[in-house]
Amino acid sequence: MKTTVTAALLATLSASAAFAQDLPQASSDWFTSALKVIQEKIAAQPNTKKAKNVILFVADGNGVGTNYAVRLFDGQSKGMLGSENVLPYETYPYTALIKTYNINAQTPDSAPTAGSMNTGVKQIFNTINLSEAGVNKDCASEEGNKLTTFSEIVTGMGKSVGIVSTARITHATPAAVYAKTADRNWEGEAPEGCTDIAQQLFDAMSAGTVDLAFGGGSRYFAPKDVETMDGGKGRRIDGRNLIEEAQAAGAQYAYDTASFNALKLDGSTPVLGLFEDSHMKYEYDRADDDEPSLTDLTKAAIEQLSQNGDGFYLEVEAGRVDHANHAGNAYRTLTDGQEFAKAVALADELTDDEDTLIIVTADHEHAIAFNGYCGRGSSVLGLCMGIKAGQVENSGEPLLGADGKPYTVIGYLNGAGSVMTEQADGDYFGTRPNVDEETATDPEYLQQALIPMSSETHSGEDVVSFAKGPWAHLLTGTLEQNVIFHVMHQAVTAE
Repeated sequence: MKTTVTAALLATLSASAAFAQDLPQASSDWFTSALKVIQEKIAAQPNTKKAKNVILFVADGNGVGTNYAVRLFDGQSKGMLGSENVLPYETYPYTALIKTYNINAQTPDSAPTAGSMNTGVKQIFNTINLSEAGVNKDCASEEGNKLTTFSEIVTGMGKSVGIVSTARITHATPAAVYAKTADRNWEGEAPEGCTDIAQQLFDAMSAGTVDLAFGGGSRYFAPKDVETMDGGKGRRIDGRNLIEEAQAAGAQYAYDTASFNALKLDGSTPVLGLFEDSHMKYEYDRADDDEPSLTDLTKAAIEQLSQNGDGFYLEVEAGRVDHANHAGNAYRTLTDGQEFAKAVALADELTDDEDTLIIVTADHEHAIAFNGYCGRGSSVLGLCMGIKAGQVENSGEPLLGADGKPYTVIGYLNGAGSVMTEQADGDYFGTRPNVDEETATDPEYLQQALIPMSSETHSGEDVVSFAKGPWAHLLTGTLEQNVIFHVMHQAVTAE
C-alpha cells in the first residue's frame, strides 16, 4: 500500500534515528532491524477502500503452536537455524488472536468454526451454518434456523465465489462456504427431509452461488459402487451422479493433473475439480502428474474468478495440516503447512493490496507441544539439542529426560504415538521408548504422545489471523472468531 509521509512523520522518524545513535547497542542487527519495523509501522496507513476481492485462507489446525513449527521447518529447509525465518503471511501488517470455541464446546470442531467465519455468528458443535437453535443430528432442527452465508451475500453483489481445499470438498471447512446442515457428516447421505452436503454444493453451483470448487471427495458425488474417473467408487445411495449432472449443466470437470491443466479458465462456465475419492494427498506423498498442488489450485482459482469485473470471494483451505496433526505425524503436518505458505505468497503476488482483502488464519489448534530448553537450530522434527555457551547454534548433544532418554522437539499431549500401551488386564502402562535423530526425522515417525487415542484431538487455545488490504486494520487485538465475517462484510460494503 502506498502512503504519503508527512513532515511530522519525517520528524518522528528522524528523532528515533538520532536516539538510536546514542546507545551502545545501536550497531546491533537486532536493534537496527527492530527500529526499521517500528518506522514501517509508524508510516503505515489503514486502507479504507471498498474491497473488490476477498480471500480467506484457512490452514486447518494451524494454531499458534503448529504455525511456529511450520516457521521453523520452512526456515530449516532453507538452510537457516529456523527461528529467524518469517513465513510470507507473517509480514502482514495486522494480526489478531482469535478465540475458537463453539457455542457448546470449549474445544472446537472445524464445522462451526468455519461456519462462524462465513456467517458472523458462533455455532453448535458438528453443525454447519445453523443458528444456536440448531441441534446436532436433528434434521428437523434445520427448519427455520439456516443462516445466510457470506457467499450468498457477495453473489447478490455480482461477485464470483470459489472454494479450494485439499480435504474433501464436502468436508467441514469448505462446506461452510455453501452448506447448511445439522450434521457435518451428512456429506453424501442425509435423513429424509434434509439435503446432503454434496447435493448442496451441486445446488449452489447450479444456482450460481458457487462458481468454482476444487478438492477431494468424488465418492459423495457418484452412485454407490460406480467407478469415478480418479479411480475411486461412489457412495451415493440415491442413484444420482452429480458429476455427470454438473457436466451436463455446462460445468467443466477435472479429476487429475492432465484434466486440470486442460481447464479453460475464462470465467465462462462453472468449474468442478474432484481429485481423489476421499481427501487429496498430503504434499509429501503427492506427485506432480498425479494431482495439482494447493498452490496450483489457488492460482487457477484466482485466474478463473478474476474474470469477473465485479470481484470475487475465495476460501482456500489446507485441510490436511489438520489430518496429519490428528495422526500425530509432524512431518506431513509441516510439509503441508509449508505448501500452504507458498499458496498464500502466490495469491498475494496475483492480487492488488489496494482492492483485495487477504485474511490468513486457522479454524483451531491441536494438542501439539514443544519440549525442553532446545538450542538454536535443533531440527523441529528431531531431537532437542542442548544450548552451548559461546556459540549461537546448539551443542549437537541431545538433552535427556529424567529417564535418561532423549526427547523430540515436538510432542503431542494425546494421540496414536502414545507411550502408554494397553496391558492384558485392560490397564495402560507407559515406558518411553528410546529414539535417535534418524528415527525422529523419518517422514513416517509418529511423535511421542501421552494419552492413548487413535486420533489426536483439537485444542481450545487461540489461533492467529494475519491480514492485509482494505479494512484489514480491523483485525487487531483478541477477537471472537465470528468477527472475521464482519471484517469481510465491512470490506465489501464500504462506501
